[in-house]
Amino acid sequence: MASVRDVRLLPKTHLHLHFTGSMRSSTLLELADRYGVHLPDALSGGEPPKLRATDERGWFRFQRLYDIARSCLRSEEDIHRLVREAAEEDLRDGSRWLEIQVDPTSYAPRLGGLIPALEIILDAVDAARRETGLEIRVLVAANRMKHPLDARTLARLAVRHAHRGIVGFGLSNDERRGFARDFDRAFAIARDGGLLAAPHGGELAGPESVRDCLDDLGAGRVGHGVRAAEDPRLLERLATSGVTCEVCPASNVALGVYERQEDVPLRKLFEAGVPMALGADDPLLFGARLADQYEIARRVHGFTDEELAELARQSVRGSTAPQDVREKLLMDIDAWLDS
Repeated sequence: MASVRDVRLLPKTHLHLHFTGSMRSSTLLELADRYGVHLPDALSGGEPPKLRATDERGWFRFQRLYDIARSCLRSEEDIHRLVREAAEEDLRDGSRWLEIQVDPTSYAPRLGGLIPALEIILDAVDAARRETGLEIRVLVAANRMKHPLDARTLARLAVRHAHRGIVGFGLSNDERRGFARDFDRAFAIARDGGLLAAPHGGELAGPESVRDCLDDLGAGRVGHGVRAAEDPRLLERLATSGVTCEVCPASNVALGVYERQEDVPLRKLFEAGVPMALGADDPLLFGARLADQYEIARRVHGFTDEELAELARQSVRGSTAPQDVREKLLMDIDAWLDS
């Protein structure tokens, strides 16, 4: 029988983690009590909420829960705490490099405006990096539900602060609404400024959503991308171009994209040669952090330790980490296999 190693000790990068969604449940309960925010049972019961976002009502409920959680982040200290704790959780799961995604406009009303909000977030990232030793970078994400001009503003702001550790530009929220091409100018601004284009696609919508990310937004990485498994030509394109899909198995099932973990096409993507970076998405709402995604790959999809190591390598190659960091991580992954 092949040996089974601890996936928490497997060095890896974490490329799909949302800001508020990274919060510990215990922290949410404490902050809600402090600020007098009434939490619905779905956020206060100690178990992940029952979600299904494949229809408009279900997606609205998911967004409402997320918005309530975000409303509990009201001060600079809260932001610093969230990032520090997210880093601590990632380190426990073997993460060596975290790229956390945030839309600063969502925090601007409570933090003094858009630019102050972004600067507070970047300060918190700097502090968490010093305090925990985890290398953390930021992806600024526009909201697909807002006007494309807002996305352009965010893209310019992200480029202007790239020296502070912003490495990419994303597009989140319901991909079934609007067209990716409406945001093409924002992504051109980001790419011209040296940022990685990493929009969401291929989760709630089908493979055409992934193609739109590639064709209209110049995606170098795709958030989720699992629905590409429905299109053999698209699988071949992703494999040939080396575009990494940030696959989040736990959230795919929690949101009703797939009925069971067995239905998530991890094995199909892997065997097609599509690079993947497993991610936790929103642990606050889905109840599973980074190492849990690797355990799903092992337990449900039969990934061997050698294949888990290759998934970790793919996460490293798909990151924005500099070459020396990548080389060290790849050596440490080999050492995990030799242990």
